[in-house]
Amino acid sequence: MASPADFLAHLEVERRMSAHTLDAYRRDLAALSDWAQGQGIADPGTLQAEQLRAFVAAEHRRGLSPKSLQRRLSACRSWFQWLLKNGHVALNPAAAIRAPKAPRKLPQVLDADEATRLVEVPTDVKLGLRDRALLELFYSSGLRLSELCALRWRDLDLGNGLVTVLGKGSKQRSVPVGSHARAALDAWRDETKAASDAPVFPGRGGAPISPRAVQIRIRQLAQRQGMFKHVHPHMLRHSFASHVLESSGDLRGVQELLGHADIATTQIYTHLDFQHLARVYDAAHPRAKRKKGD
Repeated sequence: MASPADFLAHLEVERRMSAHTLDAYRRDLAALSDWAQGQGIADPGTLQAEQLRAFVAAEHRRGLSPKSLQRRLSACRSWFQWLLKNGHVALNPAAAIRAPKAPRKLPQVLDADEATRLVEVPTDVKLGLRDRALLELFYSSGLRLSELCALRWRDLDLGNGLVTVLGKGSKQRSVPVGSHARAALDAWRDETKAASDAPVFPGRGGAPISPRAVQIRIRQLAQRQGMFKHVHPHMLRHSFASHVLESSGDLRGVQELLGHADIATTQIYTHLDFQHLARVYDAAHPRAKRKKGD
């Protein structure tokens, strides 16, 4: 029987899965193996559906949240599906098992005025041009933090207003870059005189800036701009998606811009859009709000 280690090697080499996702799979499958050994089962690949249900129940009793249970079960389901595809098992015992539903947590976003206030940082201070270019690009193109950190100047076509990034699953996509971001990037490049293969946002020693450094810097800049929300890079991606969807109503288009493989991931922004519409309705409709006691 193939082991979880064989499956993880397949994900790393053939699927080119990110190190972060691989670590999550490794932890989840290690938890399954540890539980199986505690039950006297040496090979977790021989587990049946009822035993997997018992594993999920045990993890739930141990205090794992519904979201963590869903991820853990997803890793098990993927592993057994790989075993099935390679002829190691006759069926996937995890296929029909569902974890408890996690409450939907809507992402926090900046409204349009807040986003403008954040990105329009002063450029006449140390690193001002870099900070302005970084924030404008985040909000303009909805990039993931890892995509922005890995960006090289050759990935930017400022003349045509496009940036090409390598997203999750090593999938390449091109995203528009708005006029404000293009101007900020032009100014930043004029200052750095960087070569085409240089990182757009270099860190120490000329290597690409680290994700942690970007997170800390954005939090500092938000505080300097007088913002009281906990602002982080993904909030700018959320804000980008919410504002584009709010204006266009084009869910498929937003899916393509964000690089989501599954439109279900993008649909969370329809809930944000509905909240905006509900507020507009409450504020504008003369009979939207009932009087107290009705």
